[in-house]
Amino acid sequence: MTGATADDTPSGLSASERIRYRLVGAGCRHHANDNIAGFIREGELDELQAEVAAKLQDVLRSLVIDTESDHNTQETARRVAKMFVREVFAGRYAEAPPVTEFPNVSRLNELMIVGPIKVRSACSHHLCPILGKVWIGLLPNEHSNLIGLSKYARLTDWIMSRPQIQEEAVTMLANELQERVQPDGLAIVMEADHFCMHWRGVKDSESKMTNSVMRGAFLKDPNLRREFLSLLSGKQ
Repeated sequence: MTGATADDTPSGLSASERIRYRLVGAGCRHHANDNIAGFIREGELDELQAEVAAKLQDVLRSLVIDTESDHNTQETARRVAKMFVREVFAGRYAEAPPVTEFPNVSRLNELMIVGPIKVRSACSHHLCPILGKVWIGLLPNEHSNLIGLSKYARLTDWIMSRPQIQEEAVTMLANELQERVQPDGLAIVMEADHFCMHWRGVKDSESKMTNSVMRGAFLKDPNLRREFLSLLSGKQ
């Protein structure tokens, strides 16, 4: 291997090729909803954004859009690249937000519900928006790590800001919270509009998708599960 950089990544590669080289070398999955921040070096996100903009310019050209004389689309490739890399797919490229965890000194063990948390995601099939809400139910124990209320929203946004399907997104969020908080019970409900149904295909503007993940006490105790779901009914 010639011309390798300090981290053994070959020189002369584009930003996406260098990042992919590291991922493949580490045997790390890089699906649409995976976070790959640990494989991106300083300055490479700017390079990646510029690379995406150039490829999007080619897409516009293939769509027979004259971006040179059309003032509305002259900067479209640049704007869309920035939107993808820095905003709607930022959960792939950014490290997890800092979350301070503190011990459950008061030994809280009652049901707590956080939500609705607004969700902005994208369908990995068509890259159309998914807009919705998430509710999180927790049953902590004396050994649980508690986190601030705003951090639930930050972690949710980090997980959701990736191309994915709703069922997997909710499971990923549950895994993240389970690992951090380690409660006796965890429940998540997500309700969302999918623009791949509103905007294309059947063009049904009324349908929503609701799914849930129940773990621990919420899975075993029907009364706790019923209490959580009944409290949600008045929080739409």
